[in-house]
Amino acid sequence: MKTLCKSDIGLVRATNQDACQCGAFSDGAVWALVCDGMGGANGGNIASRVAITEMQNQLQERYNPAEDEKGIQNLLLSCIYGANEKVFHMAQTQPELSGMGTTVVGAVVRQNRACVVHVGDSRAYAFSNGQLQRLTNDHSVVQELLDRGDITEEEARNHPHKNVITRAVGVQNMVDVDVRFLDMQPDSTLLFCTDGLTNFVREEEIADCLSQYSGETLLDLLIEKALAGGGGDNVTVALIENGGERSNG
Repeated sequence: MKTLCKSDIGLVRATNQDACQCGAFSDGAVWALVCDGMGGANGGNIASRVAITEMQNQLQERYNPAEDEKGIQNLLLSCIYGANEKVFHMAQTQPELSGMGTTVVGAVVRQNRACVVHVGDSRAYAFSNGQLQRLTNDHSVVQELLDRGDITEEEARNHPHKNVITRAVGVQNMVDVDVRFLDMQPDSTLLFCTDGLTNFVREEEIADCLSQYSGETLLDLLIEKALAGGGGDNVTVALIENGGERSNG
């Protein structure tokens, strides 16, 4: 099991409000986290970095290889709740940071079993046997319109409110977190990304990249495609790969 991540400022934004971290535990389990911050001034990049640092620290300090699946879920939830508390407190006590928050998406994978968590519109995908499956449902105004059948997928891509999210870490004193479990198949990949990828690269293209490449080459290619598609936002991608090195040439 291998994990890696990368973030790029893109071609338009003055600052990078995304953040990512990934790593491995002593028992071979791996983890990855991606955040996309929001808020005026420096609020967005502060929110994402504070959240990711808090979650990383809590994961590394409190991970216990003896925990069962429920324990892993509770650990991830506790990490997000802690990040929420920290970001919310900063936003409440520092006027220039008022209203800041961040998405989060990520997972812990142990013995081929993944616990995936998410808040906001950063996404998780699973790629296996040539098929790309979206694991998360965006917490966004546009997703709600899609779910009700009010707009089409194509209309969603160009909707004026496509960046308005309905749930985020740090904007209220409590946060709801979506959790799901899945088995990682041999030669499969989990992909976590901000909307700087999915707003500029279609899922068919993402799947095509995943079918041909892996590792750093895949990370670089996905970011290059987001930039080629306009690069109108920061773009961040994290991968958890379960074997099966693909062509990197």
